[in-house]
Amino acid sequence: MPGASGMGIYTLGDGLLHVVGPHQFTGFCGIHTGWIEARVCVLPGRPPGVDVGWDAISEATLFSPSGRLSVVGLMGGTAEALTDVVVPRGLIRVRVQSRDRLHETVRTDDDPPEQHELHVWAVSEETPWRTVLADPGSRDWEQKPGKAAEWGMLSLVARPSGRPAILPPLPPDPYEDDAGLSRVAVVRHRPAPVEVPVGVLPAGDLEVRLERVDGETLRWSWATADEPIFPDPLATLPDNESSTVRLTSGPDGFTLRHEGVLGRHAFALGLIWDHLLDATGSYPWVETLRGQAAEGTALAEKYRRLRAERDAERWGGAPPSDRVRGLFGQARSLARIDRRLLDRIDALPAARQREAACWAARRAMRVAGLEQIGWIADALATAEAGRPLPRSFTDQGGAVAFDRLLSDPEVSHTTVTLDLGSGAFGERRVTEALQQAAAFPALIALANDDPLAAAIDAVYNAAIAHGGDRDRFLTDAHIALR
Repeated sequence: MPGASGMGIYTLGDGLLHVVGPHQFTGFCGIHTGWIEARVCVLPGRPPGVDVGWDAISEATLFSPSGRLSVVGLMGGTAEALTDVVVPRGLIRVRVQSRDRLHETVRTDDDPPEQHELHVWAVSEETPWRTVLADPGSRDWEQKPGKAAEWGMLSLVARPSGRPAILPPLPPDPYEDDAGLSRVAVVRHRPAPVEVPVGVLPAGDLEVRLERVDGETLRWSWATADEPIFPDPLATLPDNESSTVRLTSGPDGFTLRHEGVLGRHAFALGLIWDHLLDATGSYPWVETLRGQAAEGTALAEKYRRLRAERDAERWGGAPPSDRVRGLFGQARSLARIDRRLLDRIDALPAARQREAACWAARRAMRVAGLEQIGWIADALATAEAGRPLPRSFTDQGGAVAFDRLLSDPEVSHTTVTLDLGSGAFGERRVTEALQQAAAFPALIALANDDPLAAAIDAVYNAAIAHGGDRDRFLTDAHIALR
């Protein structure tokens, strides 16, 4: 079946079959590289007995939301007849039968071909894998239920993908669409009495709450932990609906039924219950989550320091208010030439910010010789009176007004020295610019409805328009804005 599981082989299984996830198990052949004969048989229900003539038979439960099953070779090879075989949607039980498994070092031309057969039928309960018929010559694998339970819990509380938000989301996988499927039960049996934990099962940022309903029944529900451990805590629960855990006794032992669980969670929950029933009070996933949280915290702190260093370089000190940082104008440019002035503007009430913008625009027009140009003087007076600027100053960022400035014969043309700061190799960069073009954006800034943005842009452009007298203007601005 498609979908990598994450739980490796050699954790749970026998000499024929190792379970590795809700959608997948690994089968073992005798031959390492070569052809075998295999087929899949879909049955209407559990086979009535065990077929004779096979050397090894094992079973496992899988979850197939797509209703398709594929047999894939060690190196990814497939056969058309064993690809996307139609099986029941939801939980299925798969019985694997094999015979004549011989390694190529001992196989001869007279030996019959290796054969594997998969019998598949629908089920509504997730039950453990089991050996139906053990191959006398196969290896006995050490079972690792604690490691399996750790994988199971980690798969349920997996953190979101680190895929950058600027990339488009991945399309949904049709093999994982479980819409319309009924909830299922996880069933475990023990011959001796068992104890079911009551209270809270820790799971990092989340927790499982097991609340007793009566002598045989508990309620299983997911919740966020009171004290999350990751720097960016999980808020989405694996399942928003509670489920029911029943423990009953009978002549052959004790049976646990965890009812009403999502089919895609059944395998992981089965692994968790296998561990909890045999090792009460042991939660092997806790230390792994703590380790991941510690790594996440260290990484978050590293990025925080890098951001602080970057912001200090960009803003000439500690970052200003979030409102200033969210502006698209000249806030960062003003911070580089006078950080204290930026903070002073930010601290002003809105009415004073609008006054500061008009004050700076008038100073810019004056130093560039534009204060007495009729249409410019009228626009400035309009803004100072609290009325909207003409459309030529507001549409397309004031492009029409700027073109008029450059073509107006009454506008004088003078130059001003612009200090562009240090280049990549530390050299100081200066250039000459048209003073009127440098000053005019201070007037256009008054079209901004945000008084803070208008004030910052107007003050910055006015400072630039003063050229070599920039420091004197900045001193005057500090006095004017007290």
